[in-house]
Amino acid sequence: MRVEVDIEQVDSVTVAHLQGDALDASNAKEFKMQVALLITPQAKVIFDLSRLKFIDSSGLGALLSCLRQLNASGGSLKLCSMAKPVRALFQLVRMHRVFEIYNTQDEALLSYGRTAQDAA
Repeated sequence: MRVEVDIEQVDSVTVAHLQGDALDASNAKEFKMQVALLITPQAKVIFDLSRLKFIDSSGLGALLSCLRQLNASGGSLKLCSMAKPVRALFQLVRMHRVFEIYNTQDEALLSYGRTAQDAA
């Protein structure tokens, strides 16, 4: 199963919308290749996970890899719009302490010092 990534630029913030049901061992490597272009110095990135229904350890590893690379280059990664099962897994493995997670894309944009109105 493929995961497509739709990219949206909101001023200085890059929003990546994951277009797939699962981020797992079958597509984590492909996902990392697709988002590699987003990992630039001082990049501000949001992953919108609203369509994601399932994530496994490989998917978590791919997200962690992106986070580490962005942090190393002075950038940052925030997650938003998680479905309940995905958020539950993040809490179970304590990843909610590693990632900044927001309920909506607007909240994530606001955390970058933007106003929801600017984002519209």
